[in-house]
Amino acid sequence: MSKTHYEFKPWNVGRWIIWGLFALLMVVAPKLFTSSLSHTMLSQMGIAIIVCLSYNMLLGQGGMLSFGHAVYTGMGSFLAIHTLNLVSGGQWSLPVSLIPIVGGLAAALFAVVLGWVTTKKAATPFAMITLGVGELVWAMALMFPDFFGGEGGISGDRVTGSSPLGITYGPQIQLYYLIAFYTLVSTALMFAFTRTPLGRMLNAVRDNPERVEFVGYNTQVVRYIAFIIAGFFAGISGGLSALNFEIVTAEVVSAHRSGAYLLFTFLGGATFFFGPILGGILMVLAFVLLSELTKAWLLYLGLIFLFMVMYAPGGVASLLMMNLRVASFGMLRRIWVAYLGLFGTAFIILAGAGAMIEMVYHLQLNAALGNELRFMGVMLNAKSFSSWFEAFFVLVTGLGLFELTRRQFLRDWSDIQVDIEKEIKRREAL
Repeated sequence: MSKTHYEFKPWNVGRWIIWGLFALLMVVAPKLFTSSLSHTMLSQMGIAIIVCLSYNMLLGQGGMLSFGHAVYTGMGSFLAIHTLNLVSGGQWSLPVSLIPIVGGLAAALFAVVLGWVTTKKAATPFAMITLGVGELVWAMALMFPDFFGGEGGISGDRVTGSSPLGITYGPQIQLYYLIAFYTLVSTALMFAFTRTPLGRMLNAVRDNPERVEFVGYNTQVVRYIAFIIAGFFAGISGGLSALNFEIVTAEVVSAHRSGAYLLFTFLGGATFFFGPILGGILMVLAFVLLSELTKAWLLYLGLIFLFMVMYAPGGVASLLMMNLRVASFGMLRRIWVAYLGLFGTAFIILAGAGAMIEMVYHLQLNAALGNELRFMGVMLNAKSFSSWFEAFFVLVTGLGLFELTRRQFLRDWSDIQVDIEKEIKRREAL
């Protein structure tokens, strides 16, 4: 039956504003942060955003816990760096700006080959298969030095080929804008995927695979196609990484790298599309800044992850959305004092635990520098009983105060949620 009238679907103005601000932020960010370190970090953030979003296509949207996602970012990096060397040697005539696409296509090809076996099972078997595939590829990286470069890796030079409009990608700012372009386009495409029938079906496979099979869909095929698409975007991030660092080593396919993608995607918030974007930013801040502040940064990172799993399993994005909901009803002012208490007591815990951790690391790694060290402006003696007792006392006191504050916060939060539900029902009744 044909329609006898036209339908008008209004634009989602809020969505256009958000995407416009996202693009504007990427354009002006290097103008606000002008140092070479800032440009390098911004470039790495763009790469990390793409890879975390691609990983979330598996974890958040498909419920597939992968321990081998670095295989596809890594293979994209290796094929990209080999392509870059072919362009530099004159064998190929390809713009440097298209090399990340080569990495994406190469990773998608590997996903086609490995994905069918990987996606035969879901849940825990899927995770174990990806772990096995990841370890297999990492072992191969040391067995075939001609392709993987052995322990030294493969290096290249991105300043090669034609230079349209004087763009050589030698200056970091030029490469940043290339990465920003790929980040914007890849993010938009992955968001569009969530709105397609395949993206919706992937959510259904995650939530209730039995019902999906009952209505006639093959759950493995759905997972397989999503796996290939995720591999493609992971390869793009790998290609951009190869251009950014101009060297690719076997570490890019290691389980450590896959674990980092999992950890920061979870920290950002796998249940929201923008969560992995936050996770990618946090990844760079942790790897670049936190690692410079302390040698125990991995331990701190593990403690933060443990804390988030226990108290905020939805990640940073979940915390933001819950508080935005409270703020939209004008009730955030009722718990701001409780938030100050939580942050204050958490800082006390950090001070006590951090002092003990730093003293342990000082004794193990910096004993030749003497027994004294400075932490948070306080001079500590790693071999003094008083320093250890004071740090332990601060830690225990912080834990006790945090637990008392947390219980009061939960009571206030519960009351606010009840009031919000009442307000919703009142508005519906009007």
